[in-house]
Amino acid sequence: MSAVLDLGPRRHPRRMSLTPMIDVVFLLLIFFMLASRFGMDAVLPIAGGAEGAVSDWQGAPRLVDVAPDALRLNGEALAPEALAPALSALLPDPGAGVILRPQEGADLQRLVDVMDLLTSAGIGNLILIEGP
Repeated sequence: MSAVLDLGPRRHPRRMSLTPMIDVVFLLLIFFMLASRFGMDAVLPIAGGAEGAVSDWQGAPRLVDVAPDALRLNGEALAPEALAPALSALLPDPGAGVILRPQEGADLQRLVDVMDLLTSAGIGNLILIEGP
């Protein structure tokens, strides 16, 4: 003989509420919206080789090597305040390009400082190439 165990009326499983999960999703959404930066502080106009435009180089070479502790124009060391006048003497026209080449160990802030220095001196056509 088998005994039947009676546990009372059968209870239906309770449905899980999604309200707490939706609250957490909205809190995360608000957090990421407030913690994100949607704009750019400054835009650096840099010419590169990706456009595919061909241009003839005119005038003397204008290669600026940006090292962590020095600047070199066409291989000759210059002080930062002497860079813009030396470059201006080499430019055939104000819109001519100047090539910037960061050296090993030069951080991005150093490169941006040199670009700001040249832009404030009226040299705006900067071409950034990969360093050695």
